Amino acid sequence: MRAALLDGVRSLLCIGAHCDDIEIGCGGAVLSLIARNPGLSVTWLVFTSDDVRAAEARASADRFLSGADASTVEIQEFRERYLPHVAIDVKERFDRLGTEIDPDLILTHHSADLHQDHRVLSELTYNTFRDHLILEYEIPKYDGDLGRPNVFVHLDAGVCEQKIEMLLEEFPSQREKHWFTAETFRAILTIRGLESRAPSGFAEGFHCRKLVFA
Repeated sequence: MRAALLDGVRSLLCIGAHCDDIEIGCGGAVLSLIARNPGLSVTWLVFTSDDVRAAEARASADRFLSGADASTVEIQEFRERYLPHVAIDVKERFDRLGTEIDPDLILTHHSADLHQDHRVLSELTYNTFRDHLILEYEIPKYDGDLGRPNVFVHLDAGVCEQKIEMLLEEFPSQREKHWFTAETFRAILTIRGLESRAPSGFAEGFHCRKLVFA
């Protein structure tokens, strides 16, 4: 089953709870979307940060979005791991977001992710953008909550290496974490490539609740 979901996208919204989530979960898809859609406009929204992490996130977003026709990067300063406890403030940002943009495609967290920050943002994405195409990306972590994606984006080997290289270079604060390695990122790309018979052997996996072909 193949569909050209990456073609014809003019506006893209990427939502992440933490400063490296978008890059880890869908960085390859973002790079591919930019390459395949001249004129693409991207809104890149991260909700938790501190001074160090915010600086890393902006530098990383600048690199990932360098080929986009237009981009807006917003790094909020909510406290990591506490998004469920400030949900009113987070929802207010989503309410404004819903009046500001009308994206063709939204990339956000998986609704079954075991991290509380991720689940809150996934829920609010669906509350806000009820008739939009939403793909939920996955984040490998200690919890072992990777599921069975039903949407795959095939990636060229060069895009995979570019994604991994930028992740490792732009987030030095995360390098001491045992899972933040090239091997981790390449492994999940390889598994999803195997599951979807990607010609290159690499893919990113996503979950889609509802998809309408018109």
